Amino acid sequence: MGKLVIISLVIAAFAALLGERIVNLRRRTLATRELPNNHLPNCVALKNLGDGAEDITILGNGFAFISAGLKYPGLPSSDVPGKIFSLDMNDPRMKPVELRMPRNFDLESFNPHGISVYIDPSDDTIYLFVVNHPEHNSQVELFRFGEDDIALVHLKTIKHELLHSVNDIVAVGADSFYATNDHYFSSGFYKHMAELLLAQPWANVVYYSPEEVKVVSEGYYFPNGVNISPDKRHIYVADLFGHNVHVLERKEDNALVSVKSVAVGSLCDNIEVEPETGDLWLGCHPNAWKAYVFDPNDPPGSEVIQIQNIHSDHPVVTQVYADDGHVLIGSSVAAPYGGKLLIGTVFHKALCCDLK
Repeated sequence: MGKLVIISLVIAAFAALLGERIVNLRRRTLATRELPNNHLPNCVALKNLGDGAEDITILGNGFAFISAGLKYPGLPSSDVPGKIFSLDMNDPRMKPVELRMPRNFDLESFNPHGISVYIDPSDDTIYLFVVNHPEHNSQVELFRFGEDDIALVHLKTIKHELLHSVNDIVAVGADSFYATNDHYFSSGFYKHMAELLLAQPWANVVYYSPEEVKVVSEGYYFPNGVNISPDKRHIYVADLFGHNVHVLERKEDNALVSVKSVAVGSLCDNIEVEPETGDLWLGCHPNAWKAYVFDPNDPPGSEVIQIQNIHSDHPVVTQVYADDGHVLIGSSVAAPYGGKLLIGTVFHKALCCDLK
């Protein structure tokens, strides 16, 4: 009888703990949030992007790179391998073009996630860094972009034990970058279920160069988008489950020191930085619970948030676009250029809208 009582108490305690963790997860994912539509004018879907546009970055001349076809555990995806597209924002046709990949690269397992571009100031060579998850592993692919033939040349694959769950990346040199690990564990049950329920700030940001690899910032629930200020002095990190954006100061040894965090009220994904103004643009998930329990009749929505004057005492956080999921499902990035805004998604389509 005594053993049965103990077993019953253990089961009851476990059930209570599990219930509390689920309540906490629903709070972190903003499960009860309903989003009124706040649409921009003249939004059109980009052609050829049926498998999403998880990350987008636009160069100063209006030439954009787009990663498409991400397969992320727990979210809808197709069996088609991932692709990299280019888009000329100055072309009125606004038609993405699939970039030719090198023959020596494994296209079948290509699963692109976050991307970043570095332009070498000495010769204007364009380097494209792509987070890749072949077989759900984590590595970074380094390409050189050939403008003449609109193709990518694969230079190398970067792997390291500290780069175990990379989500996004920002290049700071021809072979160096900062990367976010969105999980503490590298794979399996602990990464995708236990860690989700525990919801502890264990994840980190890593600096990589051929000479040195090190953790430079810790204490995140789910570090996602990462980018750099126009003057290269600060790094920005979006903590998805923290509902905020962290501002970090770069040191001479590439370490990062926390300056502050800015609340955004949403689960923000990738970060793009406007070079002229320093404004941050974020593609966000207003209710991530809907993404985990995906229902096509009640799909997860999309939200774009702009942060102005982030280094001031009073940053301005503005919702620029919002949709309840019936137009755009699961926005992950927002990139402005020339009065237009590209809004990408994890697995849906991408829109080009006019900014008001």
